[in-house]
Amino acid sequence: MISYRRNTLKITEVLEKQIRKLGHVSNVYFHPKIHEYAYRLTEKFPGDLKVVYFVNSGSEANDLAVLMARAYSKNFDIITLKNCYHGMTYQTMSLTSNASYKYAVPQAPGVHHVMNPDVYRGCWGGAHCRDSPIQTSRNCSCSLTNCEAKDKYVNEVLDVFKYSIKPGTLAAFFAESIQGVGGVIQFPKGYIKKVYDIVKENGGVFISDEVQSGFGRTGEHFWGFEAHDIQPDIVTMAKGIGNGFPLAAVVTRPEIAQALTSSMHFNTFGGNPLACTVGLAVLDIIEEEKLQENCSKVGTYLLKELEKLKRKYRTIGDVRGKGLLVGVELVNDDDTSSPLNNDKFSKIWESCRNLSLIFGRGGLKGNVLRIKPPMCVTKEDIDYTINVLDTVLEQTENS
Repeated sequence: MISYRRNTLKITEVLEKQIRKLGHVSNVYFHPKIHEYAYRLTEKFPGDLKVVYFVNSGSEANDLAVLMARAYSKNFDIITLKNCYHGMTYQTMSLTSNASYKYAVPQAPGVHHVMNPDVYRGCWGGAHCRDSPIQTSRNCSCSLTNCEAKDKYVNEVLDVFKYSIKPGTLAAFFAESIQGVGGVIQFPKGYIKKVYDIVKENGGVFISDEVQSGFGRTGEHFWGFEAHDIQPDIVTMAKGIGNGFPLAAVVTRPEIAQALTSSMHFNTFGGNPLACTVGLAVLDIIEEEKLQENCSKVGTYLLKELEKLKRKYRTIGDVRGKGLLVGVELVNDDDTSSPLNNDKFSKIWESCRNLSLIFGRGGLKGNVLRIKPPMCVTKEDIDYTINVLDTVLEQTENS
């Protein structure tokens, strides 16, 4: 991981230089770095997505996006997908639809969760539905050019306007481009685009949560929403934006931003000189080292190697993802697809860790290996990953 160490050193150097000059000032005041970074960041967006608000975390970004949507639309109701994760503040915990991330307290009102369009575990979808180098082995009636599953999942969204939300009074629809914490769930091709049209017809704005799928991680595009052929009204981002430094942002159109001027809005630490300096360095590194292209090339290689393991081991039920946003769903048996029980999953997880390979964990049942390595990983890193998984799964299935 020489590249990772070199990049970390570069970020450390620019951070040290900035802190010796100016470490903190509230974004109530102007400073050059915030303007330089705002310009560089919004250059990465299409159309009139040119206004940026800096905050400190993904939860905070999503919380602000809710406020923007309601202030602009003058509506209150928000739709999110079941199995999604959008944060752990009081309000974003209500957006989230995964019981593992909800405390036993009254939830914030006005949030409606619709069926998750999961082509592996959901009611519809299968082998032709995902925008991924690897498809699920589940059969479906869809063709390569027309995904029938998407229409059935879209009808579940339309039902909300029959029973829960008065047509024309929607504030926003919130969605990740690819569900991260939920287990790297990819939606049927064309689903998001159809939902986008429904949102517009009902007075709402479309909010794209790019906290995990942004900054080139999916390889083909810089932002995950671009793969869905839409231009959101509001985009939220965090995590990779600062390479671990507390930094997040909300990008929107000028007319939506104008809605926040009805009251005073500021953020004490959002957009501070240190965070903006780091953000600029991260953009430089992504461009200079062609990390988006690396995500596409190395990520596709990873997915195809994982598919070979899937054919070898009945414990792997599904492999999915794009670029270096990858999920491997582990099951008790590939024939039944029942989620691998916690004890067996933990044994695999810990065995990999003992061989110096650390995975994230996700999915509703906690049975998905979430593979989101640094964007500078190499083919050699992937080969090591595959060798470790191969060794551990062989030991598991033969024990």
